[in-house]
Amino acid sequence: MTPADLAELLHATAAAVLTEHGLDPAVLPATVTVDRPRNPEHGDYATNVAMQVAKKAGVSPRDLATWLANALAGADAVDAVDVAGPGFLNIRLAKSAQGAIVERVQRENDRYGWSDELTGTSINLEFVSANPTGPVHLGGARWAAVGDALGRILTSRGAAVTREYYFNDHGAQIDRFARSLVASALGLPAPEDGYAGEYIAEIAAAVVTQRPDVMGLPDDERQEVFRALGVDAMFTKIKSDLHEFGTDFDVYFHENSLFESGAVERAVETLKSSGNLYEKDGAWWLRSTEYGDDKDRVVVKSDGNAAYIAGDIAYFQDKRSRGFDLCIYMLGADHHGYIGRLKAAAAAFGDDPATVEVLIGQMVNLVRDGVAVKMSKRAGTVISLDDLVEAIGIDAARYVMVRSSVDSSIDIDLALWASRSNDNPVYYVQYAHARLCSLARGAEELGVSAADPDFALLTHAAEGDLVRTVGEFPRVVASAAGLREPHRIARYLEELAGAYHRFYGACRVLPRGDEDPMPVHTARLALGDATRQVLANGLAMLGVSAPEKM
Repeated sequence: MTPADLAELLHATAAAVLTEHGLDPAVLPATVTVDRPRNPEHGDYATNVAMQVAKKAGVSPRDLATWLANALAGADAVDAVDVAGPGFLNIRLAKSAQGAIVERVQRENDRYGWSDELTGTSINLEFVSANPTGPVHLGGARWAAVGDALGRILTSRGAAVTREYYFNDHGAQIDRFARSLVASALGLPAPEDGYAGEYIAEIAAAVVTQRPDVMGLPDDERQEVFRALGVDAMFTKIKSDLHEFGTDFDVYFHENSLFESGAVERAVETLKSSGNLYEKDGAWWLRSTEYGDDKDRVVVKSDGNAAYIAGDIAYFQDKRSRGFDLCIYMLGADHHGYIGRLKAAAAAFGDDPATVEVLIGQMVNLVRDGVAVKMSKRAGTVISLDDLVEAIGIDAARYVMVRSSVDSSIDIDLALWASRSNDNPVYYVQYAHARLCSLARGAEELGVSAADPDFALLTHAAEGDLVRTVGEFPRVVASAAGLREPHRIARYLEELAGAYHRFYGACRVLPRGDEDPMPVHTARLALGDATRQVLANGLAMLGVSAPEKM
C-alpha cells in the first residue's frame, strides 16, 4: 500500500465515520495528508486529519481520532493504529500491505509512478529559446535540463506535451550579430554593441567559405548574407548542442514568421476591435492593468513599429489556435515582468489567465577551487553549455541543473560534480542502481530467484524503511508534476539510494559461500529489484542514464 493508497483509505474511512456519527463528511479535504514520522518507532505513517477537520465537524479531535483508529483497525492493510497527543494517528501497516508495494513495482515496471490524471490535457512547454546570437549559456542549459525533465514528468501523468523552442530571429539583436560577423570577416574588432568570441570568427569564416563572393557585395547585401547564413549556422550549432545534451524539441517556432504572416497585425486588430487596446500619445497600449498587470503595455509604438510584446501576444494567440489547453513558459531571471503581461494578454483575448504559466529560473554559477569561473574563451563573455559538459559530463550537468528549485540560484562546484565519490549526488544515485544490477547478476549466478517472495519475512527496520521509500515514488512524481518542480524527484532518488545502501549494509541479500538460498533471500532480492526499477524510472524522468556498471 503506497501513501496515496493509504490516503484514499483514510478519506473513505473518515467519511464513513463522520456519516455514522451524524456529521457532515464534506468537511474533509479532497486529499488526506499522510506523512512518514521522523521516528520510525511511532509507526509507518501518520496523519493529522482528525485535528484538521474536528472543529468544522463539531467534535473534539481526540474523539474523532479514536473513532478513526477503531475503524481502521479492521482494515486488512493496517496492523495497528495509535492515537497520539491531541489527535494524531500513527499507523503501522500489515506486512502484506508493504509487500503489495513491491508487487506493484514488479507489475508496472517502467510505468511505476505513471498515471492518467492529465490524460486529455494538451500542454505547450516552451523552454530554452535562447537568441541565435551565441552558444547556449548556463541559464539556457538549466532550462534545457529542467524543461526536458518537466516534459517527461508531465508526459508520465498522461498529458500530451509539445516541447517548443521560440526562435528569436527578429529584432535588433540579430542585426548586431550580423554586424559582428561582418566585422570579423573584415578583420575588424567587434562593434561596441556586438558579440565577440571564437565562435564569431568560426561562423564568419564558414559564411565566407559558403559564399566566396560575399565580401564583394554592397554593404547592405553583404550584411543580409551574413545575417541569414550566420543565424542558420548558429542555430544549427545550438540544436546540435542541445541534442547532445539529451534535449530535443517537437517544434522550432520562428518569431519572424509572426511578422511575415501578418499574425502580429491580426492580433493587434483583434485587441483594438475588442477595446483592449487604446491610443495614447500616438502609440497603442494594452489595457493590461485591468487584468492584473502592474502597468499598461505599449504594443504599437508611436513610430508605428510593433513593440516586443506584440510578438508575444501574437505568439500566445498562435499557441491557443493550435489547441493547447495550457501554455507553460520557462524564462530567465530577468523576465519577472512577463508573468503579468502574458496573463493579461491571455485575458484580453478572452482566455482564462490560468492557461498561462510562467516559471522563472535563477542564475547558475561555476566554481573551481573555490573561485568563480567567469568567462569562456570560446564564447567570449559567458560560460556555455559546452563548457559545462566538458567539465563534468552530460549526466552530472543535467542532474545538477535539475536538483535545485528553479527559484534558487546554483553554485556548481566543478571538482565535486566531476568526482566519482558518494559526495557527488548523481554518482551516489547511479552507483546505487549499478550496485543493484550487480546484485541481480550475482543472484543469477547463484540461482537465487526473486519469484514468489514472502514479504512477511521482511521484518528488519532497514527493510521496512526501504519498502516505504519505494512506495513514496508515485506521490513524489505527482507532486513534481503538479508543482512543476522536477528537483523533488532528484532529492527523492538520493533518499532512496540512501535507504538502499543502509538496507544492503544491514541485511544479507544473497547467501554466503555454500549456504543454501532461503526464502528471506528471495524476498530481499525482490525488494532490491523493485528499488532498482524505481531508481531507473526516476533517472529516466530526469533524462539521466541509469548505468548497469560503474
